[in-house]
Amino acid sequence: MKNKKKGVVRYGKFGYIFSLPFVIAFCIFSLYPIIYTLVIGFTNMQGVVTPDVHILDKPLANFQQVLSSPSFKTALKNTFIIWMLNFLPQIALALLLTAWFTDRRWKIKGMGLYKVLIYMPNIITAATIAILFRALFAYPTSPANDILMKLHLVSAPINFPISKTFAKNAVAFIQFWMWYGYTMLILIAGVLGISPDIFDAAEVDGANRWEIFWKITIPNIKTIMLFTLVTSLIGGLNMFDIPKLFLLGGPDNATTTTSVFIYNQAFSGSYMYNRAAAASMIMFIIIMFFSSILFLLLREKDADGYGSASAKKQKKLSRKGGM
Repeated sequence: MKNKKKGVVRYGKFGYIFSLPFVIAFCIFSLYPIIYTLVIGFTNMQGVVTPDVHILDKPLANFQQVLSSPSFKTALKNTFIIWMLNFLPQIALALLLTAWFTDRRWKIKGMGLYKVLIYMPNIITAATIAILFRALFAYPTSPANDILMKLHLVSAPINFPISKTFAKNAVAFIQFWMWYGYTMLILIAGVLGISPDIFDAAEVDGANRWEIFWKITIPNIKTIMLFTLVTSLIGGLNMFDIPKLFLLGGPDNATTTTSVFIYNQAFSGSYMYNRAAAASMIMFIIIMFFSSILFLLLREKDADGYGSASAKKQKKLSRKGGM
């Protein structure tokens, strides 16, 4: 490329200049805390001030203690149960609404208003929603109890907050209610990116709505589905605000998730930063493991994507041809 003296300006440097603020912010607020957390997991750091912080003689001792802790096992089990309870109906309803909103043969009036109303719970803060649901199911007086008693379904107020089954299902429902609208919009964006010619060809061939959705729409939004699954997995395994603010992890640790466990280890009691850091790294590994599985499964089923069966066959044929 010509230099400046010959009248040519190098614009590549401006890209580095504009990206510099993000890189600096990422290193300070993301990269450094991650590395620091990783280091703490191998040390004896406890309390606000630890006089002699050093690497343990058995560096993996904190990880072993966390993995053998009954509280962590309970929190991990709760996390997966609550995530499954909210994600399965979330993706099912999001797909149903996506099919409804993107079907060109259904002329829905006020479609934009419906989308806004469905997405609205996602923009409300988690603290507000937690306080709202705590008030709805409070004991002894609450709107839920008042309605049940007026309908003569119960003779006395029900103490909802002490029920483990209610607690898990309530947290799962709140997560589902908050996020199904977001999932729907992501899927709709993916469907709108599909060429209309594909749908026109399917209609000409006599395909019905069900066949179009399952045989054309779903295969063409696999990358969007992958994004939805992975982000939901990451968000689900990091649930903190609703379980913590709604019932404080109770009753009897029924809604204590791994993030709540990590918070309790680090900021309550003896301030065991080392165990909290170890638990954080364990969850990081678990999330990476399951995210990799999801990526590999969906990539292998993609007929045209990278790593697909057809690509592997083409690679084998090219090898044979070169022999």
